[in-house]
Amino acid sequence: MATDILQEVYEQYIKPLSPEQRLKLVEMIAHDLAEAQPRYDWVSVRGIAPDLLNGEDAQEWVSRGRGGILRQR
Repeated sequence: MATDILQEVYEQYIKPLSPEQRLKLVEMIAHDLAEAQPRYDWVSVRGIAPDLLNGEDAQEWVSRGRGGILRQR
């Protein structure tokens, strides 16, 4: 049912627009959607998994992981 409404809106209102107007509409929709995405507060995950690295330094863990990936290539 929603698809039928969208098709009707497209045929009646969007399709008659010029390519420039339709492109501007896409830009407006994309901007609106980008702002609607919730921003994640990374500070809120601080301490959520204590001892995850068993005392290992995070940078050492990342470097070790990357080294393993690079050796596999």
